[in-house]
Amino acid sequence: MILTATHELLIQIQHAQIFNPTPEQPPVADKLLKLVRYFTWFVLLSGILAITYAGGRFAWEKWSGGAVTAPKQVAGALVGGIVATSAGTIMNAVIGQ
Repeated sequence: MILTATHELLIQIQHAQIFNPTPEQPPVADKLLKLVRYFTWFVLLSGILAITYAGGRFAWEKWSGGAVTAPKQVAGALVGGIVATSAGTIMNAVIGQ
């Protein structure tokens, strides 16, 4: 009797593991995607502003004859822009879409 009950339980567990649910969109997915799009625009705009500011500072340092430290800012802004724009591609490669 115990053996029969154990056998039936194992069959039920096996059938429970075979169940394949259909994927559904989360309830707030639209709002989350809108927030991600706004964040993407903010990152792109801040990168453009950083490069513009660093370029202007580089020109000012060159014109005034002071110490030239702005190329580091330009390089940092460019590297940050590359990382920010490739983040989506990297995540798609990791997730496997």
